[in-house]
Amino acid sequence: MSTATAQAPCVATPPQVPDQQLFIDGKFVTSAAGKTFTAIDPSTGKTICQVAEASAADVDRAVQAARKALESGPWKKMSATQRGELMFKLADLVEQQAEELAVLESYNSGKTIAHSRGDVAGVAAWFRYYAGFADKIEGRSIPQDNNTFSYTLRQPVGVVGQIIPWNFPLLMLAWKWAPALACGNTIVMKLAEQTPLTGLKMAELARQAGFPDGVINVLNGMGETTGAAIVEHPGIDKIAFTGHVDTAKIIQKAAAHTLKRCTFELGGKSPNVIFADADLPKAVACASEAIFFNAGQCCTAGSRLFVERSIQQEFVEELAKVARQRRLGNPLDSATEQGPQVSREQFDKILGYVEKGRQEGAELVTGGNRFGDEGFFIEPTIFNQVSDEMTIARDEIFGPVVSVLPFEDMHEMLDRANDTYYGLAAAIWTKDIDKAHLYAREVKAGTVWINCYHQYSPLTPFGGFKMSGNGRENGEAVLDHYTETKTVTIKLHPSE
Repeated sequence: MSTATAQAPCVATPPQVPDQQLFIDGKFVTSAAGKTFTAIDPSTGKTICQVAEASAADVDRAVQAARKALESGPWKKMSATQRGELMFKLADLVEQQAEELAVLESYNSGKTIAHSRGDVAGVAAWFRYYAGFADKIEGRSIPQDNNTFSYTLRQPVGVVGQIIPWNFPLLMLAWKWAPALACGNTIVMKLAEQTPLTGLKMAELARQAGFPDGVINVLNGMGETTGAAIVEHPGIDKIAFTGHVDTAKIIQKAAAHTLKRCTFELGGKSPNVIFADADLPKAVACASEAIFFNAGQCCTAGSRLFVERSIQQEFVEELAKVARQRRLGNPLDSATEQGPQVSREQFDKILGYVEKGRQEGAELVTGGNRFGDEGFFIEPTIFNQVSDEMTIARDEIFGPVVSVLPFEDMHEMLDRANDTYYGLAAAIWTKDIDKAHLYAREVKAGTVWINCYHQYSPLTPFGGFKMSGNGRENGEAVLDHYTETKTVTIKLHPSE
């Protein structure tokens, strides 16, 4: 028997965070109205610091700075290659301060430190990918038959307003900043009021990397005030929003007044389908991660788990074993597998859905309760024998709650999988290649995973069908949303 002492898991120390400001025109500044709000540690519910809240006047300052940078500042004079070099430099700085960023992310959002470290690596990867694209955004030449020659230019959309959610603060920032900057746009971003701290740190890194003043502006505030002012401002040319579908509807209506271009990455109620011929141990492990990853606070969460009836009981029992063994606790502890929900509001909402599931007759297999006596932790929760019309099978809960829905055959399951307002992601587990490709073709979702889940890359387009949004992020597809195509035609006069 070994006499070695087990090494204690590494626990990061929470940082001391001073009160935070806004980042406008290359400087950290106070809000015009002097208002602030509180940043919370969701693992304890305690205050981290006070954060400046941007007013409409602050939004206007940021837009004016972004417009100046776009039209007359050094950014306008930079070559595409030089823009890419700044983005590469920012990626280097992210890697150099990776641990500080990861700890701050976990402290403010409740995300586990292991996941935050992975997110930080992703941020650097996204900036490097789009830095390489900066000098490869090209127009086309178009020969004509009437002694004319035409060509197209791909030019920046302009000043872009970007509004990001709280579940992946750093990654969502990178998904928005990187393609916008590669295309030569300038940015006014609103951070989620629950998780502003790492976005402000990224603003400081962008300044260190050498981005000219006004190119990147970062604001904190509430959706109904700061967010609304960004959407309605006539100096904003495009809105890119990630968040809830109800907010997207408000944004679309408000943006209609100025005919802003809008792209939306919204929620989902993703069907994760398990056939009896699947590799069951792997499917169980991945089904658990598909729903409980990031405490279920993921737009692609596999929250509708369709299981072929012949293996339903076995699968649910194994999934429950994994759920009960999941380690909840301090998100700064590297051994922790699940942190808290981001806020009291989210915590209460999720437990309300759990109660609704009980009331409507679903079988609660495990979980469904608060974990611990402080912070906003919820046990991994599994409901079995769920029917399609139940609230927990239809609404996006955005928490660690999965609904198991048995099915008999492919066609019946496909009809049910598609019977939702959403269409963001879907997955299938099977060894039958025909089933896999049929499902991938017929399911109404923007991303389909086969024998895997939560696989993302800067190379692959991401976005939804139906009420899961419009437009695409990532890959080359997103560049179309951050550029305008201009046609130039010249009349040729060939000599006789």
